[in-house]
Amino acid sequence: MPPAKNTPDRLTRTAVAERALRIGDTEGLDAITIRRLAQELGVTPMALYWHFKNKDELLQGITDHVLAGVSPDGGAAGPWPVQLRAMLEALVRAMRAHPCLPELMHATDVKVVESFTRATEAALGLLTAAGFNLQEAYWVATYLMYSALGLVSAQPGWPVSVQPDQADEWLRRSRIRMESLPVERFPHMVALADCYRTQPDLDRYFAFGIDLVMGAVEKMAAERPVTSQ
Repeated sequence: MPPAKNTPDRLTRTAVAERALRIGDTEGLDAITIRRLAQELGVTPMALYWHFKNKDELLQGITDHVLAGVSPDGGAAGPWPVQLRAMLEALVRAMRAHPCLPELMHATDVKVVESFTRATEAALGLLTAAGFNLQEAYWVATYLMYSALGLVSAQPGWPVSVQPDQADEWLRRSRIRMESLPVERFPHMVALADCYRTQPDLDRYFAFGIDLVMGAVEKMAAERPVTSQ
């Protein structure tokens, strides 16, 4: 039997979370098991229990690891819209980089995840500084989180079940179906079919979506009555 690659004192929570994240991104959350991780890391399952007692704690640890970059640095400068937008952009980037993150955020109790709590605290501070009361600030922060989830889950292009090498064919068939609609009844849908001739510009799509939701927040903030801090 080959020697273990890691020992419990060398195997960090970060190393375990990163390997689990890699599995989740490529194979889905169901593929993440303590046994599978132990095998890939070259340790016994017991070695992982030093860090995570069960799969629920492991999923929370992965979520904490991925969301660590969402909260702005304590010394970050700039007006509240700039900082809040940066947080939203960071969350979207994390979700785009890690396809399993949206599912992770639904599968775990994020309120017990430290990095999520830090990000929420930061967002509440920015939004109350913008003039929202604390309850309203929480509503806005929650809405922004679900907006990010929605942007990623509803991104244009092809379904996740379609392999990348089959994407062009899926787009072609979708375009043909839309072009075949009765133009007198669905003129805009028929015209929209032209957008399926090429793969979508996802960077532009996400920038547009962030502009949309942040524009609404900034407009509401501008309409708040001015109060002394």
